[in-house]
Amino acid sequence: SEPMLSLQERRSLIDRYREGHAEVGRSLEGISEDELNTPEAPGEWSPREVVHHLADSEMTSAMRIRLLVAEDHATIQGYDQERFARTLYYDRPVEHSLAAFGAARAGTAEFLDRMSDNDWSSAGTHTESGPFSAEEWLRYYANHAHDHADQIRRARAIYASDR
Repeated sequence: SEPMLSLQERRSLIDRYREGHAEVGRSLEGISEDELNTPEAPGEWSPREVVHHLADSEMTSAMRIRLLVAEDHATIQGYDQERFARTLYYDRPVEHSLAAFGAARAGTAEFLDRMSDNDWSSAGTHTESGPFSAEEWLRYYANHAHDHADQIRRARAIYASDR
């Protein structure tokens, strides 16, 4: 696994994590229903599906970091995000999923701020990828929302260029 993060690196990633919900909000500003339903390419998720994915991912990730800290050798259960998108009614309105994503992330950011060095050294096993540490969790989720905000922006740009 990767070397331990410095305190400054950790704080920077926590700040980026905290900012993720606002970044997604900016990517959705002024979006129409048609835009919400139009992916950047066939087989990709639409902005609407991305928002529902972010809510599901965030609620899952919020529990993952808590399990890593609270349990010795936590088992982190994987899930099939494509199956979630197909089966969990991702055609719903986005308002409550966006709120769930924001609330889960805000609460977890407060939790991250309080984590001790010992907490940050916590690790368990991910059922799909093997050893999984609190710092790996942070490296991944600090960028997750920003990556999807970029996906939403690309979809919107393609939608606009097709008009």
